[in-house]
Parts: sequence; C-alpha cells; structure tokens
Amino acid sequence: MRLVRGRAQNSAEISWDPLAAVPGAAVSGFDAVVHLAGESVVGRWTEGKRKAIRESRVLGTRNLASALARGGAKPLVLVCASAVGFYGNGGEELLREESATGQGFLAEVCREWEEASQIAAEAGIRTVNMRIGLVLSAQGGALGNMLKPFKLGLGGRIGSGRQWWSWIHVEDIVGGIHHAIGTESLSGPVNFVAPNPVRNAEFTKVLASVLGRPAFFPVPEFAVRLAFGKMAAEQLLLASQRVGPGKLRGSGYTFRFSELRAALENLV
Repeated sequence: MRLVRGRAQNSAEISWDPLAAVPGAAVSGFDAVVHLAGESVVGRWTEGKRKAIRESRVLGTRNLASALARGGAKPLVLVCASAVGFYGNGGEELLREESATGQGFLAEVCREWEEASQIAAEAGIRTVNMRIGLVLSAQGGALGNMLKPFKLGLGGRIGSGRQWWSWIHVEDIVGGIHHAIGTESLSGPVNFVAPNPVRNAEFTKVLASVLGRPAFFPVPEFAVRLAFGKMAAEQLLLASQRVGPGKLRGSGYTFRFSELRAALENLV
C-alpha cells in the first residue's frame, strides 16, 4: 500500500497530506511502515525552501507517527528516513551512530526529524531512523545529475576534493530497508552508507575512469557556493562526512556493493 499525495487512484493507495493530521484508522493493520517522504534539499535555500524542507520532514513524520500510535492495530516497525546531514561537517572523524550531532540547518532538521518519529517509538512501535548517505542511482539524484558533464569529459573534483563522501548503491538502500524490517534487534539511528567512503577527488576519478573519460575540470569552491549557497557547504558537495555503517553490518547485513568502482560499473 502506498501513501500518496492527492486523491488515491486505486485500492492499493491511501490519500494523505503530510502536513495535515492522518486518521489513525487509515494507517492501522499493517505489519511495517516505511516513511521516505521529504522536500528535495537540492536548490537555493530561500526562506520558503527551508520551511518546506523542515515541515515536510518534521511535521510530516510527526503526523504519521501520531496516527500510527493512535491506530487500533499498530505496526511492528516504522522505518523512517533521516540523513547523514545529522552529523554536520565531520572533517576527518569517522562518524558512527553514537557520534554527536553537528551544526547547521540540515543537522537541526535531522534532529527534529528523528525526534518526531519517537512518538511511534513511545507507543511501542520499533522505530529505525535511516541516516542515509549519497544514494547512487542512474535514474536521478546526485549521480544522475553528474553523468552528463562527465560523459562529455567536463567532470572533475568539487572544491579541494578532500571532503569525504559517504555513498550507498540504491540496491543496498532497498536491501537495507528489508533487513531493518526483519531484524528485531535494530532500532534507533542506523547509518545507511557503504563500508568504504571515499574523498570527492577519488569519487570523481573513479567515475571518469568507469565512463572512459578524463576528469580535468575541477569546480572551484567559490563557484559551488555561488551556484548553491548554503546548500553547498552543508550538503555533500563541500561538507566532509566520513560515515561508517556499524549497526547495519553488526546486525548481519551483507552489502551488495561495498566498493565504489563496482557500484558505478553496475549503474553506468
């Protein structure tokens, strides 16, 4: 069953507005709920954009978690998206689930996002907060946007290239969600990243190699900040986030793609 914005088109859909209260009866009787909704963080962070980013995650999660808590037949588990933005700019530190939260807008949003899901946890629903890294998919996202310039031989490192990028193949996102649903020992924050993060310079070098193209055109930091503003500093473009999947691996999950080259070769 899918929760959909607007009118439900068939019996496999439930109509909902993330910013409005959800009737408990509408989401009762399910074994598991996976909540991934949120306004895209890509784009200039105007006041309106920041409000949409925060409310779509915090208020949307609070409304859904409240409905699940009120429901007559509660799910066994809620798997709720979060992000490695929780850690802010971590520099060279290896960030684990128990690491402290960081500074900045995204870190604040992630903290509030995870706190909103605790309404479900307090009602006895096992709750997993997926702190998701850079998801690699050829169908969109960061990699989808990078492919065209790299295929044209116009790719290169971003800024200094020394910032850590914690990535994960889209198949491991799906596999990790299935694993979280079925693993009763998992709860709370869980880092959804591959075991081997790389620096941005290495990421761009490997991508260019897989595509058989050069990577001679670095993007200066000032140009990134000019184009994306604060998003560039806090998001994966310039921020350094070296994150490890301790709880996911420790609970027995086997990654389909642990190495960047294999992941990119599979996708492109």
